Amino acid sequence: MKGWLVVNEFLQNQKFSELTKLFLSAAQKANLSLTVYTNAELLADTKEILKQRPDFVLFWDKDIVLGNYLESQGIPLYNSVDAIRLCDDKRLTHIALMREGIPSPRTIMAPMTYPNIGFTNHDFFKQVERELSYPFVVKEAFGSFGEQVYLVRDRKELQQRIQGTSTTELLFQEYIPESRGRDVRLQVVGDRVVASMYRYSDTDFRANVTAGGKMKNYTPSKEESSLALRAARAVGADFAGVDLLFGAEGPLVCEVNSNAHFKNIQTCTGVPVAEEIIQYLCEVQK
Repeated sequence: MKGWLVVNEFLQNQKFSELTKLFLSAAQKANLSLTVYTNAELLADTKEILKQRPDFVLFWDKDIVLGNYLESQGIPLYNSVDAIRLCDDKRLTHIALMREGIPSPRTIMAPMTYPNIGFTNHDFFKQVERELSYPFVVKEAFGSFGEQVYLVRDRKELQQRIQGTSTTELLFQEYIPESRGRDVRLQVVGDRVVASMYRYSDTDFRANVTAGGKMKNYTPSKEESSLALRAARAVGADFAGVDLLFGAEGPLVCEVNSNAHFKNIQTCTGVPVAEEIIQYLCEVQK
């Protein structure tokens, strides 16, 4: 059995390349042939490369056009293009969770407009303010590591934040005060939660480690584990990093990350996440 690991040509810094090394090491331990290609290499010579078609692709990228092409050739992708698409756009993630009745913060999607036009009328702000009340969270639909997530406390901050973003693809989300500066990341692989960590910050409402938060090992409750598994299934992910908030009435799903950067949780817990994912792929491909 042989597989491909597809990564992005233009994300070759240490944060991403170290994951590639972890996957290759895990594949070697599992006696699995795993060849790395970037999305640019595949697009440059697709027909020639497909002569060496793999049994599966570990698709560690968000190039869904390439992913669609590979799936059209009958090659299994993990995660699938649909799962990556649903997770990559936080608006679609919310809809998928809502469809399955999975508890998450109250969310309102910004109306669609065109980038060269922007929001020329702010009347819809009134409805958002009535539904959520200040403070609430503004998120860019596409973003990672908590870097495109903002807390606004009044109309002035809301307008400044909207004007300061380079995108019009936004969503507005209920602020959960009980979870300020803390959340839980659960790593799902197949039908198991293989690792969990508690993230916390004394200086920011976000708990992301990249944003300055800290982390420690965490043992999730049965409810939290069940919720993470349901969330991963809702978006069709074989593996995912699921972020839970501490709601007043129980845990809430904040985000589902199809290509979760697992180095931190692996360092925190000692669980070899790359090996868990490779072992899962070996089992489903038997």
